[in-house]
Amino acid sequence: MLSVFSSPARYTQGLNATQILGREMAGVGLEGPALMVAGGSARAQLGDTWKQSLAEVACSYSIHSFGGECSLAEIMRIRQAAAALPARVIIGAGGGKALDAARAAAAELGLPFVSCPTLASTDAPCSAVAVIYTEAGIVAEVRILPNNPALVLVDTRVIVQAPPRFLTAGMGGALATWFEARACAASQAQNLRGGSSTRSALALAELCYRTLLADGVAALEAAQTRTITPAFERVVEANTLLSGLGFESSGLAAAHSIHNGLTVAPQTRAFYHGEKVAFGTLVQLVMEESPQAEIDEVLGFCLQVGLPVTLAQIGLGEMSPEMLERIALRATQADESIHHEPFEVSATQVAAAILKADALGRSQPDCRNGTIRKPAP
Repeated sequence: MLSVFSSPARYTQGLNATQILGREMAGVGLEGPALMVAGGSARAQLGDTWKQSLAEVACSYSIHSFGGECSLAEIMRIRQAAAALPARVIIGAGGGKALDAARAAAAELGLPFVSCPTLASTDAPCSAVAVIYTEAGIVAEVRILPNNPALVLVDTRVIVQAPPRFLTAGMGGALATWFEARACAASQAQNLRGGSSTRSALALAELCYRTLLADGVAALEAAQTRTITPAFERVVEANTLLSGLGFESSGLAAAHSIHNGLTVAPQTRAFYHGEKVAFGTLVQLVMEESPQAEIDEVLGFCLQVGLPVTLAQIGLGEMSPEMLERIALRATQADESIHHEPFEVSATQVAAAILKADALGRSQPDCRNGTIRKPAP
């Protein structure tokens, strides 16, 4: 099997980066008309800057208001808007679901895609992966697209304005990157581009984890005061670039499958992707019988930044055996990445690991006697 490393053509991050969106697009050969797929918050924050920046390079554009869910229906609406323009490039601006819907539509139309995240809550911006949900919010499909974004532009002036919980959720998703990459390397599983991992991808995945441990708490403190510090910039990069490159070019394993399983429980839908992935990481480490010192390190980090370590913290304090079985079955369906673990995995094993991870979380000082540490607001 060949080794394959995948990445965006260009990644640009920093204060007021949106001001050079037009020039960065021109720098990688992109021309209008452009369809901008944006949520309401992104439009309110950045509409004037888009107008000025794209005018500098004479790039005409139209804005499509994102409908809120990365569903097949929303992807079709974006396609229709792009065809009506007609667009030569699609730009996604907003959170992970807005970006995924825009990138999926761009792929179906054979158009280049520009990723402009307004949150550091997922590693979606750099990837060629779109997670498609039903209108009810259940994961329906993980779609692997032909190309990564032509440009990823991360404006930390925008990122720092978001509620700190989004940064924390991004750290939860990034937390899984190294452990899933390590599992895929051990099992020689294919990465998301159909090849084996490179040493570079593994090194980036490990750097992602080490950056979280070194800078995560300081970055969260900066986010709480809306201050852009070096630690904040490094964690935004870890959540977005390091995690994105690490997961796509090394592969996914149990943590993300546990997340997908959890989405069948309506009680979990108020919680962000990265929050559920963080709990899935603990479940993965339990399944792998990782050293207790490593599990304690991950638990300690989660508690420091407010990531969930118990079922109650993701809305499942009162979970029936039937729901646990549904979650475990969904997490272990045939096409799930949990089967990239270097051992056979069953639904029974997953259910047991979920309960054990929950017990470990409840044993922590901040979670005893029913006291649940809440994520940062």
